[in-house]
Amino acid sequence: MNEAHEYLAEDDVLGPLVDEVGALQLDPAEDLYRRIVVSILRQQVSMASAAATRERLFDAVEPTPEEMLEADEEVLRDAGLSRQKATYVRNVAEAFIEEGYDREYFADLDDDAVVEELTSIKGVGDWTANMQLMFALGREDVFPVGDLGIRKGMKTLYDEEMSRAEMVEAAERWRPYRSYASLYLWRATEDIADGVAEVVAED
Repeated sequence: MNEAHEYLAEDDVLGPLVDEVGALQLDPAEDLYRRIVVSILRQQVSMASAAATRERLFDAVEPTPEEMLEADEEVLRDAGLSRQKATYVRNVAEAFIEEGYDREYFADLDDDAVVEELTSIKGVGDWTANMQLMFALGREDVFPVGDLGIRKGMKTLYDEEMSRAEMVEAAERWRPYRSYASLYLWRATEDIADGVAEVVAED
């Protein structure tokens, strides 16, 4: 068992779910740009739709900033990207090239600074930045309160509707492992557990 699992297993609220599911791990993606493209594809669509688009896109274009910028927009559209998302993945590609984003770049930035940096790119909101923190940078204390699965998990856990502020306050008890707590919350109900592999998948 890892420290996060042991810590959360002792929690009165989350502990039973932790015991039921077992130890979970954050497994950061190797490719930061590829991972943020995956998150952009998942914005406001079903997991199945995003997965199909991802497969077509990565078959058509090597998911690197340079190749994404060189690709004809029609290629991106044919892969299933909306005009808006095609612009977003290009915006992120430009930022990666111009700023030199890599693990070393973000290593000395705290979570809030990473979010601020990433959300300065048009097309990257808080949810996408939080997914990058968790699944590309492996940050252990992220609580993506805007995620639908997290909200469903909190409702299941507490058996009541909660405002975002109430959820954030409730999640304070899981510091410094709120990323791991989020992994468990995504497994709290059957309908979101079915798609959790897609939530955490690198590609």
